[in-house]
Amino acid sequence: MTARILDGRALAGRLERSLQQEAATFAAMFGRRPRLVVVLVGDMEASASYVKSKSLAAARVGIDSDVVPVAATASTADLVALVKALASEKHGPADGILVQLPLPPHVDTVAVLDAVPPDRDVDGFHPENAGLLSQGRPRFIPCTAAGVQRMIIDAEIPTAGKHVVIVGRSDIVGKPLALLLASRPPVGCPPDGTGGCDASVTICHSRSGDLGHLTRQADILVAAVGRPGLITADMVRKGAAVIDVGINRVEGKLVGDVDYGPVSEVAGWISPVPGGVGPMTVAMLMSNTLLAAEIRRRP
Repeated sequence: MTARILDGRALAGRLERSLQQEAATFAAMFGRRPRLVVVLVGDMEASASYVKSKSLAAARVGIDSDVVPVAATASTADLVALVKALASEKHGPADGILVQLPLPPHVDTVAVLDAVPPDRDVDGFHPENAGLLSQGRPRFIPCTAAGVQRMIIDAEIPTAGKHVVIVGRSDIVGKPLALLLASRPPVGCPPDGTGGCDASVTICHSRSGDLGHLTRQADILVAAVGRPGLITADMVRKGAAVIDVGINRVEGKLVGDVDYGPVSEVAGWISPVPGGVGPMTVAMLMSNTLLAAEIRRRP
């Protein structure tokens, strides 16, 4: 068996094209384009690269994006004050506000993220947005989790009654993705069980014993821990969908958490790194930014 490729680049491209019309409609109605403001702290090469990819995607969709560079020595108080100033819109519209992670070790990341108004929290990290997601009425969904769900839906991978195993319990991916895939189906959900919901979900983490025993039970296996090659072929059920969220740099190359070659011979579907989840994360950020702009204009 050779797995079908879950091509995140192609899907993100289709999503961006649909968002272009939404952005154009917004601009025509309100006389300006939606605007995303990104706070970039320090000079980490990886963070700068991620921010650049977001800016390029915004330009393609028709969203104005501005990057606010901040010295790595900035304090928690400095960053909280900056976020509040951006939210006040003294420096122009800010439909979406994003603080690029990670922040330096001396900064209280939670305090900075909590300073972003929940109606402009396009990363979906604010406690209010996390609470809405847990209640089954999401507003802004964390972008990577939303991207993974969209990939599953697009590939028509059945989820209803299926067992999903997520390796990783982060607030950014593991927890929100578990909520999404276990949620009740929304109105209009396909009746064939391919709506990205109604799954039984197991979350694994560093204290989970015999990881392979757990992952081999998965109809859908999601790896999101940041350990290159963690998931090997003997840990995957034949025909399972394997989604690799990991991004690791090994000997100058980007690799995921999945041993891609051998696993692709066992799995039914597999997402590559790069070119899988990453582009979808950025596309869902654009979707959240447009949603934020529209929400703020509602009567």
